Amino acid sequence: MKTRKLGRTDIDVSEICLGTMTWGEQNTEQQAFEQLDLATSEGINFIDAAEMYPVPPRAETQGLTESYLGNWLAKRGRRDHLVIASKVAGPGNGLDYLRDGPRLTRDHIRQACEDSLRRLKTDYIDLYQVHWPDRNANFFGKLGYQHRVDEQATPIEETLGTLAELVKEGKVRHVGISNETPWGTSEYLRLAREHDWPRVVSVQNPYNLLNRTFEVGMAEIACREQVGLLAYSPLAFGMLSGKYLDGKRPEGARMTLFERFTRYTSGRGAEATRAYVDLAASHGLSPVQMALAYVTSRDFVTSNIIGATTLEQLRENLGSASVSLSEEVLEAIENLNQVYTYPCP
Repeated sequence: MKTRKLGRTDIDVSEICLGTMTWGEQNTEQQAFEQLDLATSEGINFIDAAEMYPVPPRAETQGLTESYLGNWLAKRGRRDHLVIASKVAGPGNGLDYLRDGPRLTRDHIRQACEDSLRRLKTDYIDLYQVHWPDRNANFFGKLGYQHRVDEQATPIEETLGTLAELVKEGKVRHVGISNETPWGTSEYLRLAREHDWPRVVSVQNPYNLLNRTFEVGMAEIACREQVGLLAYSPLAFGMLSGKYLDGKRPEGARMTLFERFTRYTSGRGAEATRAYVDLAASHGLSPVQMALAYVTSRDFVTSNIIGATTLEQLRENLGSASVSLSEEVLEAIENLNQVYTYPCP
């Protein structure tokens, strides 16, 4: 497993990161342990969690993902060999049960961090990320920015200032952002310069063959400022595997169990998926591994966050690390992207 630098830090992270958001909902603790054992045996040293996980979020399951990871860390004793990432939730998204509605204020962030440390059974979090903005912005598939002069958003200055406190106290090593825009990323960087606060080292946004919007404004920032992408949903909720084509809903699959996941199921998305699946087949490639290998190959990507509910899926995902796409395949992907441009933003 190859590694890449996390931002401008001295931390090397595996180019594939193990995502965890199914643990506690679709996966039991034992299954989470099995995934962790397999992933780490294959060279993964980067694990990504969040206080709101598992997904779909529910009050009854909130925090289980971090607890499973913490129990595994306590049992295996490998904490210092791994890079553990987690996230503090922003406002909205039906999380009223979490601190009576999470915000990115000083009190909320400090409480969230303490709770995550307790569940993770660790003294520090290597990468602590803001899960989404505390303001009106284009994220979670929203296009067409509409400015609200009267919104009651927590200033980024307060958010980053609080994260700086946590870094100074040794509870957090580095900070990152997620579901951010070019303006938001630039604002975090500006405030870090002006106040000598920790610089964000990564941005975790969606990126896959059906959603390449990151390339429009964020890729340049990622490269020039060394704020690399931690790509989530690289398989578009599993759509790019081809298993949902022709209206199929495999038993136990995420989009079978949870109807809320419709971001990648549009007619245009299905057409694009069919084209990519056919392309993979014509070159003797697994559509899963082609889609993942493409994401990992981008120069603005620091790590590709994979997720799986079965060990078989996880093994196939991990196998993408050894797949090198030919110039012919890469050219064909770009040609398809001209036909299916942002089918599922």
